[in-house]
Amino acid sequence: MAKVKLEKFIEQIEARNNDNTFCQKAVVGLSTQKELITTKADLEDVAMTSYKLFPPHHFAYVPDTSRRGEKISLGYNLTENTCMVSSISIVFKVKDEADLLPDYLYMYFNRPEFDRYARFNSWGSARETFSWADMCDMEIDLSSMPEQEKVVAIYNAMKKNQESYEGGLEDLKLTCDAYIEELRRNMPSKEIGKYIEPVTENNTDKKVTNVMGVKSSSKFMKTKANMAGIDISNYTVVSTDDFAYNPSRINLGSIALFGKGNCVVSPMYNVFRIINKEELLPEYLMMWLSRKEFHRYTWFFAVGSVRDTFDFNLMKEVKIPIPKKEIQEAIVNMYTAYLVRRELNEELKKLLKEICPILIKGSRKSA
Repeated sequence: MAKVKLEKFIEQIEARNNDNTFCQKAVVGLSTQKELITTKADLEDVAMTSYKLFPPHHFAYVPDTSRRGEKISLGYNLTENTCMVSSISIVFKVKDEADLLPDYLYMYFNRPEFDRYARFNSWGSARETFSWADMCDMEIDLSSMPEQEKVVAIYNAMKKNQESYEGGLEDLKLTCDAYIEELRRNMPSKEIGKYIEPVTENNTDKKVTNVMGVKSSSKFMKTKANMAGIDISNYTVVSTDDFAYNPSRINLGSIALFGKGNCVVSPMYNVFRIINKEELLPEYLMMWLSRKEFHRYTWFFAVGSVRDTFDFNLMKEVKIPIPKKEIQEAIVNMYTAYLVRRELNEELKKLLKEICPILIKGSRKSA
């Protein structure tokens, strides 16, 4: 076991897309979760020649750490294809895998200790960065090759299981989508206006103190607003199986179905409920309202001068197929199984992150 500087094992790669071999589809983003993601940049009319090549089994990271929640955006290309990253990113690789396994280094980067180190050692005035020199200057506890191979094998086995589970999850999602599309094609759609009614109950007596908002992932969350000194008597009360949505952000997915109990939401939210649950199940309606097709629909029909909004009158004009209750229940059960498994898959991915520092620590103790 030896504590050595990382510069001994890594080298920077500066290859660019000079000949335009790769197009916009090859561009990826780097997340603070240390994963490759779909880029959020607007690439329309952007020249691709300055973008850096990101080959398989290479690393890339964004030096800026001051605007990323105390974390560093980094990725390891585990695909078989060469990707591209922004010119501000730094691409590097392990020089000799006989000394340091790239997978072992990736596990090292996945530890919260690395994020804390990178943030602490970031420098700058307007923007703090963790430079290439800082990366090379970082010391790591290098285990022997047998120890590296052992912990990497454990990690990869767990990752393979998670990916296998995720593959089955996507098959279930595909089945749900196919069922929904079949309904849409074979049944006449009806406006939901006659099935829903607005909720206008205000928190006049201030008995409900649970202030919530709605995330773009179609879930309720604790409000992020500073509630100090705020009068919540005019906030709208949301009860079991009520819907709430932000009329200015519904196109991003800010609509959710509340579970059991009560909460209050800002007066800017629209709240409604289903009149007769024997005709239309709340979960069935929520399944339709959480689809990306619906988000695009709201963006297209939203109106306004300063800010486009999708008000309750526009919501009542939304059309969906409404089959018998038994069919709705069957589809909801299938979709609920998908949601439960999706949550479990997220927990498995979280566990993979948490196991990295444990395995690294185990290799240290063993050494």
